[in-house]
Amino acid sequence: MSTAATAVPASPATASALAAELLRRADRDRELMRQSGAEPTPERTRRIAQCHQDNAEALATIVRRYGWPNADLVGSPASTAALMILLHASDLDFRLRCRDLIAQDTADGRTPAIHLAYIADQCAVDLGQPQYYGTRINPATLHPYPIRHPQSVDERRHDVGLGPLGEQLQALRMQG
Repeated sequence: MSTAATAVPASPATASALAAELLRRADRDRELMRQSGAEPTPERTRRIAQCHQDNAEALATIVRRYGWPNADLVGSPASTAALMILLHASDLDFRLRCRDLIAQDTADGRTPAIHLAYIADQCAVDLGQPQYYGTRINPATLHPYPIRHPQSVDERRHDVGLGPLGEQLQALRMQG
């Protein structure tokens, strides 16, 4: 996988096309999830899984060629769409590689820290490790998966632009 330092520069037209593709794919994912939430069926579940796989393959191609699609490359909305696609990717090794690219981009000021928080927590939970920011919530219990140093989680969340964990949990419980 190419890193951002060795990625091919994208022309403005290519960057615009990449942004449109990422946004289109994320919109399709959201629409399928919305439909399934309203009326889940085995066919809708299959379509969501296929969408996630197709999106992850497309994102992997973009990352190999251009590096992580940060806001400098594709704009903020498309970069956020890329994160959503990444969070739904099933390949943990791919997510870990992208997490590292996002960490570098965050350190360089090209990606918001909140993006790193979400992918770092996803990877930690998938590796059976405590998460740092409490962004991953167990859907069965509506409690966060284990958190490293939970007494200071709200400080870390604040540092990346997230609100207090208690407020997030209260909002989730009110929805459910």
